[in-house]
Amino acid sequence: TLEWLQDKSLNVLEWLSKSPDLNPIEHVWRDLKIAGQRRSPSNLTELERICREEWEKHPKYRWAKLVAPYPRRLKAVITAKG
Repeated sequence: TLEWLQDKSLNVLEWLSKSPDLNPIEHVWRDLKIAGQRRSPSNLTELERICREEWEKHPKYRWAKLVAPYPRRLKAVITAKG
């Protein structure tokens, strides 16, 4: 992926992978983790099923709410130089 981005002369910003403010999907992973713990799967197949069910339950407004502030947050990081 990085090689492709470099080939296209696209600049890439580096930041912590566990920063929920800059990685909206982290909130979703947390939700899936909580659901998995709450439902206590007994094997990997059951865990996968639970994750798929919980993923499908996420309403569209939740996705929009997670992504909407992203451009503002990125601008703030760039302005602060890191």
